[in-house]
Amino acid sequence: MPATSGSRTDLRRALLGVYAAVFFWSLITYGIPVDRIAVLLWMFAAFAISSVGRSRDEVRLMMRDWAVLVIIYMIYDYSRGTADQFGIGVNYTIPRNIDRFVFFGRDPNVWLQSWLLHNDVRWYDVAGSIIYMMHFVLPVVPLAMLRMRNRSEWLRYVRRFSLTLYIAVASFIVFPTAPPWMAAEKGYTKPVYRITGRGWWELHLKTVSKTLDRGAAVLNSVAAMPSLHAGMALLVTLWFTRRAPKWVRVVSMAYPLAMAFTLIYFGEHWAIDTMMGWVTVLVAWRIADVWEKRRGITASSDQLSN
Repeated sequence: MPATSGSRTDLRRALLGVYAAVFFWSLITYGIPVDRIAVLLWMFAAFAISSVGRSRDEVRLMMRDWAVLVIIYMIYDYSRGTADQFGIGVNYTIPRNIDRFVFFGRDPNVWLQSWLLHNDVRWYDVAGSIIYMMHFVLPVVPLAMLRMRNRSEWLRYVRRFSLTLYIAVASFIVFPTAPPWMAAEKGYTKPVYRITGRGWWELHLKTVSKTLDRGAAVLNSVAAMPSLHAGMALLVTLWFTRRAPKWVRVVSMAYPLAMAFTLIYFGEHWAIDTMMGWVTVLVAWRIADVWEKRRGITASSDQLSN
């Protein structure tokens, strides 16, 4: 006797529950996956489980959509190092000078660390480490979860997500920029320490700190302008609150602001980097809006498809 639609749905939900449990175990044991292959494989598993019990055409479409994510990530990763091939020099001073102009002659990274950084780890160091690592979780969640619920909404998010990445990549290529900690090592500012992982050591979550080390080893260290950490924080905030009351949208801006503060304090980005990250997202969102309007694409309700 063929399985009913209800039993197939129950099976998918059960398998997704197992998937969530395994992912959580991996998170605690090995840390958040940051390299692209690991991220894409986890997404593939989610897409494959979501395909259980569906028609052959639906499965093909699901796998094709996963391939789209592979292409987006691969183009992004391979294009980040293009600046080296063009021989464009790394900039150490322009973002520093802009920051000094905006902050009345001060280097905000240096000032924040002189005020907040102590030998012992404080509560805001721990909070900052958690906020920083959200970059590797929150922007990625809709890439998997939305596809299981509503493909049209998934496509709308993917457009904004991918446009943000590619606008940023274009900036990395034409304007490779050293982050504050690297500029300080070269003597362009007073000492700025890269302290991103210290909060996780305080919580005895060494696997998460190792995640940071792996990420630092594979990512382009002179891709500071614009800040994708800051940009993606704004992107997910705008996305998740787009239908919320105005007061919710205003309050939710605390997340991208907290991310920007964290990035500057941790020495990861200049203040102007975070601002340009926000501008990048707003431009990408506007481009997607215009394109969808011309195509007659409207936002759909979040209809469950599981």
